[in-house]
Amino acid sequence: MVAASKMKKAQERMRAGRPYARRILSIAMHAARANAEYKHPLLTRRPEIRRVGAVVITTDKGLCGGLNTNLLRVMLNQHKEWIAKGIEVEYCAIGNKGFGFLNRMGGTIVSQVVNYGDRPALER
Repeated sequence: MVAASKMKKAQERMRAGRPYARRILSIAMHAARANAEYKHPLLTRRPEIRRVGAVVITTDKGLCGGLNTNLLRVMLNQHKEWIAKGIEVEYCAIGNKGFGFLNRMGGTIVSQVVNYGDRPALER
């Protein structure tokens, strides 16, 4: 029951953040379509993708039912797809479960953050 109440609170916080996420996406898309003189290297189309960076966000503990399992299954399928195409993959792991999984999988982890807790401080 404790995990269910924490999950409900997390879902409520997620729903409250949706308008902000939509606006951030809108601003990013607008910046990507702008005909500015300066083009950022991360916003330019490439003829061939050789390297990919992925951020894997999981929980620190396994009290969320199938959340981590489903998320890591999707991530693993995408990883296999990229490897089959000869694309190099690097990961940023946020959360103990994702970090442990990527370590066991042998993925290249360039950054990790664990033990954030329910209310991370801005400094972290």
